[in-house]
Amino acid sequence: MFSRGLLVSIVSVGLLSACSSLSWLNPFAKEDTKNAPAVLQNFTTSMSVKNAWTINVGAAGDYFFSPAVVGTDVYVASADGTVVKINSLTGQVAWKSKAELRLTAGVGANAKAVAVAGEKGVLFVFDDQGKFRWKAQASSEILSAPAVSESVVVVHSIDNRISAFDVETGALKWMVERPLPVLTLRMVTGITIKDQQVIISTPGGKLIDLALQNGGLRWEATAAEAKGATELERIVDMSGAPALVGSTICAASYQGRVACFDVNNGTLKWAKNISSEVGVAADERFAFAVDNQGGVFAYDISGGATAWKNDKLTNRGLSTPTSFGRSVVVGDRFGFLHFLSREDGSFLARMPTDGSKIMSAPALVGNNLIVQTKSGAVVAFATE
Repeated sequence: MFSRGLLVSIVSVGLLSACSSLSWLNPFAKEDTKNAPAVLQNFTTSMSVKNAWTINVGAAGDYFFSPAVVGTDVYVASADGTVVKINSLTGQVAWKSKAELRLTAGVGANAKAVAVAGEKGVLFVFDDQGKFRWKAQASSEILSAPAVSESVVVVHSIDNRISAFDVETGALKWMVERPLPVLTLRMVTGITIKDQQVIISTPGGKLIDLALQNGGLRWEATAAEAKGATELERIVDMSGAPALVGSTICAASYQGRVACFDVNNGTLKWAKNISSEVGVAADERFAFAVDNQGGVFAYDISGGATAWKNDKLTNRGLSTPTSFGRSVVVGDRFGFLHFLSREDGSFLARMPTDGSKIMSAPALVGNNLIVQTKSGAVVAFATE
């Protein structure tokens, strides 16, 4: 199995002035190699963004952590086992707990349960006050955040088994084992729960929909098809959690495509060839994707027509995008957040952070945008 670094990072900063020169943000200007990161371009800032608050929860290490939002609360975790609840309005820490093992993934949460994954596939669940409730053993290591419903906590382990545990007791409710390709990447995939459906991105380019109650297969869709003569060329692992808007569910894959399906039956609505190591985002008008080279794309959500492409962030290791008001936001591996016009992809604003990688999609809490970095900063940005 091939190793892929999947981490995150950032920090706080003030608002950039509307016409400021951004040349100081270009530490790579002298590089002249094929894969050198794009030099950040000067532009006139036309969207006011400010840092609302910042806290540090601890580094992500070799793993991927992303915030979970429940109402006005934000739950975050770090590799050393720390789990934190934050008031999104003030940035105040409501409580801090510690799992007994180092963590490999998190966070999943709802109004009564907070779930994180520990080393060797151990699942830990706390209540909304930070009190430890139970732990359970999954079949193998977990790299993706658990998904929490009113009845179960669902995890997807790297042996391609999906397990559901009772949210109250931790008892195993069901387990589904899916075929595992000859070669897979250590990609962070994801789980999306809709009512009684569990939609999961799985290795081999498959998107599956399971019944929440018993794990029964409702439908399976081919999001990407393997091509090429070698096993390496034929890897089409899914990336990120599926993005759901209304009756449309979209997913992205490595060496595959971005594709959108009818969430009710898995019927393909449209697909575009693209290789993406991070997930797709969607809103009522567009699906947003980032390719391996750092191109940012917007596709019409109904038919898949390409609305625009921004190719000014190549080789900067972009995160999953997030639709945020009149912008679509992506982070990069140097800790910058880039605010692009939702309509045409032009730059609206840019915010620096702590200089460490931003991997997860920024999370939305009301008017705030919250990101977590590889170095452990959790930062809320607000528009004015």
